[in-house]
Amino acid sequence: MSDEMANSDSMPMSGEMPMAEETGGEQSASAEGTVTAIDPEAGTVTIEHGPVESIGWPAMTMAFEADEQILEQVIVGEGIAFEFRTGTEGSVVTSVTPR
Repeated sequence: MSDEMANSDSMPMSGEMPMAEETGGEQSASAEGTVTAIDPEAGTVTIEHGPVESIGWPAMTMAFEADEQILEQVIVGEGIAFEFRTGTEGSVVTSVTPR
């Protein structure tokens, strides 16, 4: 075995996001961001959000699942505060408030 492979277990894995399954299931959190896209057919809203320190997420742009009521409350380009849950089944917006 090469030295590189022998030391692979001790190498830090920088840039990884903690996943819900590592903490035992679903997590809830809140964040602020800007709506960048709405896809009613897919049932998603894409949000460019800041860091979510409570669950160890960096700032990013991502699509969240959202029900029809949530999708009707948001507008592309709008700043929002939002609550969501995330887990092995994905990330779902549970409430939004315009900022």
